[in-house]
Amino acid sequence: MIEITWDSPASVLAGKGAKSKRQSTDTIEGSNWACVGDVLQTYPRTYVKKDGLSELGSLTEGSLLSLVGEIINCKPFTYRDRRTGREAYRLEVRVRAEGGQLLLTYFDRNARTASWRAREMSPGRKGLFAGRLKWFRDEWQLTNPESRLYGANTEGDIVELPDLIPIYPQVGGLTTWQIEDVIRIALDLVDDFPDPLPDEIREREGLLDLRTAYSWIHRPNSWAQKTKAEDRIKYDEAWIAQVVLARKRLEVEATAANPRPGCRGGLLDTFDAQLPFELTDGQRAVGKEISAELSLDHPMHRLLQGEVGSGKTIVALRAMLQVVDSGGQAALLAPTDVLAQQHLRSMSTMLGDLAAAGMLGGAEVSTRLTLLTGSLGAKARRQALLDAASGEAGIVIGTHALLEEHVSFADLGLVVVDEQHRFGVEQRAALGVKADKPPHVLVMTATPIPRTVAMTVFGDLDTSTLSQLPAGRAEVQTNVVPLRTQPGWLPRVWERIREEVATGRQAYVVCSRIDSTDDETDGLWGVVELAEELGEDQLKGLRVEVLHGRLPAETKDAVMLAFAAGEIDVLVSTTVIEVGVDVPNASVMAIMDADRFGVSQLHQLRGRIGRGGHAGVCLLVTRAEPGTTTMQRLEAVASTRDGFALSRIDLEQRREGDVLGTAQSGGAKSLKKLSVLNDEDIIVAAREAATSYVRTDATLAGLPDLADAVAKLEASQRADFMEMG
Repeated sequence: MIEITWDSPASVLAGKGAKSKRQSTDTIEGSNWACVGDVLQTYPRTYVKKDGLSELGSLTEGSLLSLVGEIINCKPFTYRDRRTGREAYRLEVRVRAEGGQLLLTYFDRNARTASWRAREMSPGRKGLFAGRLKWFRDEWQLTNPESRLYGANTEGDIVELPDLIPIYPQVGGLTTWQIEDVIRIALDLVDDFPDPLPDEIREREGLLDLRTAYSWIHRPNSWAQKTKAEDRIKYDEAWIAQVVLARKRLEVEATAANPRPGCRGGLLDTFDAQLPFELTDGQRAVGKEISAELSLDHPMHRLLQGEVGSGKTIVALRAMLQVVDSGGQAALLAPTDVLAQQHLRSMSTMLGDLAAAGMLGGAEVSTRLTLLTGSLGAKARRQALLDAASGEAGIVIGTHALLEEHVSFADLGLVVVDEQHRFGVEQRAALGVKADKPPHVLVMTATPIPRTVAMTVFGDLDTSTLSQLPAGRAEVQTNVVPLRTQPGWLPRVWERIREEVATGRQAYVVCSRIDSTDDETDGLWGVVELAEELGEDQLKGLRVEVLHGRLPAETKDAVMLAFAAGEIDVLVSTTVIEVGVDVPNASVMAIMDADRFGVSQLHQLRGRIGRGGHAGVCLLVTRAEPGTTTMQRLEAVASTRDGFALSRIDLEQRREGDVLGTAQSGGAKSLKKLSVLNDEDIIVAAREAATSYVRTDATLAGLPDLADAVAKLEASQRADFMEMG
């Protein structure tokens, strides 16, 4: 007899304990299960009480519905099949569930089958029914739904309805009870559950043993059992992810790096002495933290997150200057050409003659800034490569072009990754291999990250937060413009822009598309058409220009330079201006079809205005229906400028996996029950336990099941990196 284990192929379950081996085989083949463990980790998405039945809830055309209900009547009909001309049979079954009634309609061509079904669907019987919803003859119905009936009948055994009925998510085309059947077989046959958790931690946390946890998650007799089972599974997910991260942190601590302590009277001291403004308390505190870590003999791995406009760039620049003072180089990786060029301009402006090494007018203590992007001409590219390789450039700013194999550095000491959410872990690692010793790493994001997300997704990094805005940042008032109920407000949007321009200010108009669409169900504004319309009508006489991703790189750069110089009044753009573009004179922004943008994206876009001490206004133009979740999302953005509060709202309204991505450590693929937003206590406890455990057993030799789980998670991450590459 073949032993069935957690890692056995799922196919070994075919025919085991099933009435029909063929049916069971088809079920396995119709799934995406690779092994028995995959089957057991297909958790119920919800549960239905035997006596409470299921709520019909909000129904949507075409959606897959599973419900428990009681048959209240059953009516057979005959009709003439138009295609065959033969007599056919229709059975209408009305089911009562909490929240209302639902019509089930079955069609049969065989009289015997129709007669059997009519006997089966006797009033008073309860069952599970699943199918796709259809609105027909003024009511919801399921056509030919799958069904599992409970209770006595004339042709089968008595089957008792359990106290809690698990309802499973769709796997392939399988019904919830097909999944339930296979899971029941797996639970009965698997004896040894690989347990990644040390007994002492399990006992200390009051968690179930793994076999009991899996039995209760799939076959709970009470809500209390279901909750205790979930607690164990959630802890395991947090524990494995945090062990992976703890091992990475320990690996960093054990890695040798060149200390970069800086020097007295160098670039950093000179730069600080000539700053025309005071650093915020937050900038000073984070700067001190980073400076201390750069001085250590193992690499810094730090995440710097801050509100839009909180001054992350100057914190990063000061870190880079400390490294240059130590004889090393710094590389800044930006996601777009526009942002890389923006960084070059802003840092060159801040440094002044300190960035003019080797040039007429350069300060005695100075360095050189070099730009390396894919859009550079051949001559400029050759010079940039030479500056980086020779060490002439102390600071190299670039895009993905920095990652190319032929790019080299004389002594790369610090890697700064801007807008971390645009890059994967493998991309910052690709820059790291260009150094003789692992460089220090600083990653930045203007997308505020809830604490638990940071601990789970960026847990291999220490985190610093800038929440204080520099002095002089003006308030930005945000208003929703609801065109569905107030179509007359749109002209006022253009009037408001004219008013700002009349005072000498500038404006952004942001669209989700480059071109408009004639699709009546869509009808979204596009940059090209809207700019043309505004220039000829509503904003006639103003200097209106366009900016979008299809433009040549040199054109995009020229447009941004002209806008920054005040030569353009209104810039009609896609989200290429979302990050990094700094035009202090811009004071108004209209975001068209604002409902097409995420919360964090709207917050980012809004951060482009009000940067020059002038009060700003952001107008969220939408045709969304009032009272919908979409409108609530926009109203939330309008109600607060707290990026951390908005990031929580964003995470609540979206799938966590979409937010987390799989390109980060502890990615979402490993999190099936754990919520990074709601399970903070579990994540914190698992992080502390993992950190302590790894320091005593870094190789995980004492717990082979944990080592296997960690290896699988790390392998899945590497696979994700390959796919993204």
